[in-house]
Amino acid sequence: MPGRLDGKVVLVSGAARGMGEADARVCAREGAAVVLGDVLLAEGEAVAASIVADGGRAAFVQLDVSSAEDWKRAVAVAVDEFGGLDGLVNNAGICPTENIEQTTLESWQRVLAVNQTGTFLGMQTALPALRAAGSGSIVNVSSVMSFCGGQGGIAAAYAATKGAIQAMSKGAAMEFGRDAIRVNSIHPGTIDTPMAAAAGGPVDGDARRAFQAMSPLNREGTPEEVAATVLFLLSDESAFITGSEVVVDGGFSTH
Repeated sequence: MPGRLDGKVVLVSGAARGMGEADARVCAREGAAVVLGDVLLAEGEAVAASIVADGGRAAFVQLDVSSAEDWKRAVAVAVDEFGGLDGLVNNAGICPTENIEQTTLESWQRVLAVNQTGTFLGMQTALPALRAAGSGSIVNVSSVMSFCGGQGGIAAAYAATKGAIQAMSKGAAMEFGRDAIRVNSIHPGTIDTPMAAAAGGPVDGDARRAFQAMSPLNREGTPEEVAATVLFLLSDESAFITGSEVVVDGGFSTH
C-alpha cells in the first residue's frame, strides 16, 4: 500500500523527542523523507538513525530555531539530500511555568525567541523551497493555552507565544495560499512528553493530575495521537484545509 506522504520531504523541528519525534517517525512510516532538527544532538541523531534502520529516509541537522542561519542549513539539507521540501512542522518549543509576576525579562525574551520567532523563521526560510515544489503544507504547533490561558495563570510567556503562533498561522495562510501552500495550527492539550513532565512535576504529582482531570477523557494524550493529526494536515487528504486551528486536547478546552 502506498504511504500517505509518498514522495514528499518534511522538515520537523524539535524532533529529538516527544511530539516532534512522533511526528518524524509517522511521516517516515508514511513514505516521506524526513529532516529532523533539534539542539539535542545525540538524541536527534539516534532518532534519525533508528528511522533509517527501519527502512525510512531521514537526516538529522542541528537546529536552534531562534537562529536564521540554522534554519537556512536545515532547509538546505532537505533540498540537497532529498530534492526539495513539501512540508514543515514547527514543533520546537520551551515551557517555563512562571506566571506574569514571576517572569523575568530574560526568560520572557528567551521563550519568545524559541517559540514565536522560531516559528516565524521556520515559515520564512522554508517558503522558497515550498514554493519551488509547487505546493506545500505547514503545521505550526500552538497549544490550548492560546485560548485557555493555562491553569491558574501559569506559563504566561508560553501562553503568549502560542497565541502569537495561532494568529501568525492565519496570516501566513492568507499570504501563502496564492502559492498553494497551506498553513494550519494545531492545539494540543496535556500530552505525555518530557516537556510536560518537567512543567507538571512528577507523573504522580498534584499538578499533573489536575491537568489530566480537566480532560473529559481523564487522561493525557500521547505524542502519537498528536502525530496522527499532523500527518493528516501534511497529507493531500487535507487539501482544502488552511488557516484552521485543529484542537487535539481530549476536551480540555471545554472548561
